[in-house]
Amino acid sequence: MAARKQFLLRIDPDLWRELERWAADDLRSVNAQVEWLLRDAVRLRRGPRRSAPKPGDENPGEPNGERAHDD
Repeated sequence: MAARKQFLLRIDPDLWRELERWAADDLRSVNAQVEWLLRDAVRLRRGPRRSAPKPGDENPGEPNGERAHDD
């Protein structure tokens, strides 16, 4: 397993208590809960993964080869 990056996080005490409760509900440590939240946020930001374009596809994905926006 690759080494994990450590960093200091200053957090509001009320938010910390809420994270502790949420982590306990999910049977996780607060650290694991925060990591899960961050991974989920990154996954949502990236959007659905697209398959590799097939040979002959000029415009894979959305029309004109552009990504759809949630504006």
